[in-house]
Amino acid sequence: MTTTQLPHSIRSGKPSTAERNAVKRASLRVIIIVLLLIYAVVSVFPFFIMLGGALKTNQQVLTNPFPFSSPPTIQTLIDTFEALNVPLLLFNSAVIAVGSCLVILIVFPLAGYAFALLQFPLKRTLFAILVGALFVPGVTVLLPLVILDQELGLNGTPLAVIFPVACGAGPIAIVLMRSYYASVPYEVHEAAVLDGCSEIGIFWRVYFPLSRAALVTITILNFVAAWNEYVLPTLTNDDPTKFPLPVGLQSLLSSNVVQWNQVMAAALIIVIPITVLFIGLQRFFINGLQGSVKG
Repeated sequence: MTTTQLPHSIRSGKPSTAERNAVKRASLRVIIIVLLLIYAVVSVFPFFIMLGGALKTNQQVLTNPFPFSSPPTIQTLIDTFEALNVPLLLFNSAVIAVGSCLVILIVFPLAGYAFALLQFPLKRTLFAILVGALFVPGVTVLLPLVILDQELGLNGTPLAVIFPVACGAGPIAIVLMRSYYASVPYEVHEAAVLDGCSEIGIFWRVYFPLSRAALVTITILNFVAAWNEYVLPTLTNDDPTKFPLPVGLQSLLSSNVVQWNQVMAAALIIVIPITVLFIGLQRFFINGLQGSVKG
């Protein structure tokens, strides 16, 4: 007569090691999900406060700042547009953001290509300096930048912000582009050389088109930084007609009676373009980061 052998965990009444490990993994996963949900709520909640405040009167914001606690109104957005001359501020911000992105996309991919594929003296030393520059706080070079802008006669123009912002993005842009180009098989470079291409031709015809995802990643990172730039425009420009949006927002906080609903509406106007940009280019942004990490 055959007898059925029960598992050891059932016979002993105690869970096996594999079962205990499975329970631990499941518990850890639940804890991580709960923590991420808490982090998501904490991160998104201020945005909803801003969105709700932009659709309220100032009295409603002061009475109850929580979002959607009263019927929404677009009058706040209309008043904000009139108080700040938003189209002009949007144009000024766009000039700074787009201008700095163009400088970065023209200059730093070339530098990344050189560090990835070319051989020249002090290559490793220069790249180590660039990596070290990533850890230098921007505030430490703020005063020299302002003095340099003044000496070059750039104060009062968008170039006083575009060039420093582009240079500040240089180290991370070069590191990302170098990693991306290094991940491309070297046989691609050799094939282009055999076809008679010069180095500049190889870059523009082969490597530059291949690096679209990395270029989008760099563009998004810099566009957000340039769009939100506040300190440099404040220090290098005193003409209100040339202020970008963040500086214009400050003017709402400088009044005797702060209209918090208009402040939130202005903040919403600042956030919407970069949010739309990121959502539209999210796939390229993630692919660019993954390609750079692999490199």
